[in-house]
Amino acid sequence: MSHDHATMLPRGTIALTGALVLFAIGATAAVRITGTPLAASPTALRAAERVAPAASRTLRFSDRADGAVVIEDVGSGSVAQVIEPGQQTGFIRGVMRGLARERRMKGVGEGPPFALTLWRDGQLSLTDTATGRSIELTAFGASNRAAFAALLPTETQP
Repeated sequence: MSHDHATMLPRGTIALTGALVLFAIGATAAVRITGTPLAASPTALRAAERVAPAASRTLRFSDRADGAVVIEDVGSGSVAQVIEPGQQTGFIRGVMRGLARERRMKGVGEGPPFALTLWRDGQLSLTDTATGRSIELTAFGASNRAAFAALLPTETQP
């Protein structure tokens, strides 16, 4: 049985791979040389444009033994909402599960609150006061955004 190197890889494949690598290097160099700004985060854009909050609420999320999630308004000490097991609120649970995982990785407990903020430009964000991570809730669609917007005082809900 003979071994022929000519049949290993077609020349066209090698040429296309080389062209792709050169294009990637060229595009990266063009962006660096021209000084094209990198995409800014929504938080940085709001700060640069001085967008003020329209409403804000500081919340603490905690799990109850029966599987319910209790959402407490830290400012007033009252319960803002209780999400019972089986309710159609998977988005809130999913977001909070991700944030709780990040807190566990950084050694932060569930004590520090979260800041839910409705901005004057209509955006809604949830910021972890312990880690500084901010989630833009508007990006997840109207119904998911509404789940968190319902936690704001009724006179400020969009």
